[in-house]
Amino acid sequence: MTRLLKSFVFALAVGLLAATTGVADDKRNIDVLYLRIATPERPVLSNLDPIPEDLGLAGANLAIADNNTTGGFMGYQFVMETVDLGEGDLEAAQSALQGSAAPYVLLDMSADEMTSLVDGNEARLFFNIRSYDDKLRGEDCRATLLHTLPSYAMRTDALMQFVLKKRWNNLALVTGAASEDAMFADALRKSSRKFGLSIAVEEPWVLDGDLRRQAGAEVHLLTQKLGDYDVLFVADEHNDFARYLAYNTWEPRPILGGDGLRATGWNRVNEQWGAAQLQSRFRDLSGRDMQDVDYAAWVALRAVDEAQLRTNFAEIDGIRSFLLDGIELAGFKGRPLSFRNWNGQMRQPIGLTHASALVAMAPLEGFLHARNELDSLGADEPESQCTAFGE
Repeated sequence: MTRLLKSFVFALAVGLLAATTGVADDKRNIDVLYLRIATPERPVLSNLDPIPEDLGLAGANLAIADNNTTGGFMGYQFVMETVDLGEGDLEAAQSALQGSAAPYVLLDMSADEMTSLVDGNEARLFFNIRSYDDKLRGEDCRATLLHTLPSYAMRTDALMQFVLKKRWNNLALVTGAASEDAMFADALRKSSRKFGLSIAVEEPWVLDGDLRRQAGAEVHLLTQKLGDYDVLFVADEHNDFARYLAYNTWEPRPILGGDGLRATGWNRVNEQWGAAQLQSRFRDLSGRDMQDVDYAAWVALRAVDEAQLRTNFAEIDGIRSFLLDGIELAGFKGRPLSFRNWNGQMRQPIGLTHASALVAMAPLEGFLHARNELDSLGADEPESQCTAFGE
């Protein structure tokens, strides 16, 4: 019996018990607040990949529908309030938080905005569904902030496992100018050292012309400076310029990152382990493909639902304890998902994908761990700089 089927059978049994004892007659509300602060718009070289207006929110809406399918015969329902604010409107976000009684809050905003909102609101349980920032799982961690979006380190570790498996030892890197590019590049350097590799040569991306007309010439010259290498890493988190590198580099080499092989928490090409069914339901609901932020929102609320059932609707402290120490959640990624009790990060496989297919799901075969192979991705407990969870 699969883990997903076991969860369903458990929910059905509890539901039948509730119905026979009359508990289902008094419907219980589980309140959720979806709090979004818009991120600044960026000038881009291409409009081929627009950011959906409901990014993240669509995943939360699907989770609410899924949870309430079970809740309909078990006597509870998830009720979500959405607050959508403009750039930098932290004061309004604080007011919205204080005006809501919801114990569970999905945070769709920058890392700094998250920590500002979490501080002083320790009676709630927050979920980071937007930021990959490693500091949120390290020195800037908060005991009541859990992360369902993977970190930069988890994504770059997955890429390094892949190149190590392929025996591509000579690495080059091109880095964009955005702050996210710098964080991803830094994670790549750390991951290369972790797996006994090194990035031999780097170049900053300095081209700012219209590459739709001159990519062949400009990229050719830029990558010529890199010399010979086995694989080219690209730190371009917004896929701004990376789309113009393929087939235009001086050396014909694989490209990882950007528009090449990507390491993601979720991608539309995920079809195994029942993922096609999740993708289909999401597409029916939102009219588009699910992205990693959508999945992070969906899996956060699915985890809360599982915890509510398994703890018989415990108070917030009991829910948090179960999430950190007891949950094994079916997430359509081939392995059960759980949370690291030293920094609140959700353990999860990382898909290595390109535009048309899933190439591999990390951790790859052979990368072992004493406790959980998923902990080979990202900061492990001995190297973690997070101290809030030990207090």
